[in-house]
Amino acid sequence: MAVTIVLLILWTGFAGSHLALSSRAVRGALIARLGEGAFRLFYSLLALAFFVPLVWTYFTNKHAGPWLWTLPRSAWLIGLVSAGMAIAFVLLAAGMARPSPASISPGAPTPSGAQRITRHPVFMAFAIFGLLHLLPNGSTADIVFFGGFVVFALVGGWHQDQRVLAGGNPDVRAFLAATPFLPFTGSTTLQGLKELPPAVVVVGLALTALVRYFHAAWFGG
Repeated sequence: MAVTIVLLILWTGFAGSHLALSSRAVRGALIARLGEGAFRLFYSLLALAFFVPLVWTYFTNKHAGPWLWTLPRSAWLIGLVSAGMAIAFVLLAAGMARPSPASISPGAPTPSGAQRITRHPVFMAFAIFGLLHLLPNGSTADIVFFGGFVVFALVGGWHQDQRVLAGGNPDVRAFLAATPFLPFTGSTTLQGLKELPPAVVVVGLALTALVRYFHAAWFGG
């Protein structure tokens, strides 16, 4: 149980610092004092200060604490997780290639591709990753570690929306109105799938195959 508490503290520190530093008031004040480059460096170093020990603590104490559920690692479960991870990697690649206008480094305010599937492709990629890995990992430490990705992605996406809405930019407001928060829940999902650049799909599928092949060696199981 001690490991679970440590993981919860580290997730709280990571998420709390991330949300606080990306808020309009704090971010603006720090940029005015430090400059854009120094702020980004500080932002990154603080995130790593929480995230690195979070990952290290989990992987040195995998499956710690009581198990709340167990699912056999059958072929269908592995197939389901792999298929879901392909979606997550494609969303991740798409989000990195075309940032949202609501992100720290804003992109164009016209929805296209993955943004028609969800306006937060990167956040939702991590949410899908977390949800999928909760299926075969049911100890309390597993739940806090992988569940943290889901909670952080949902809260982070909501916080990002509120931050840009407070800015009052009509183009960004129109972007939010035209795009769904949760993936595959909007009316333009099919159009978004058609608009996905082939290179993004190839990168996502290649990453899925690479991680699946080396998963046991890199992460175990």
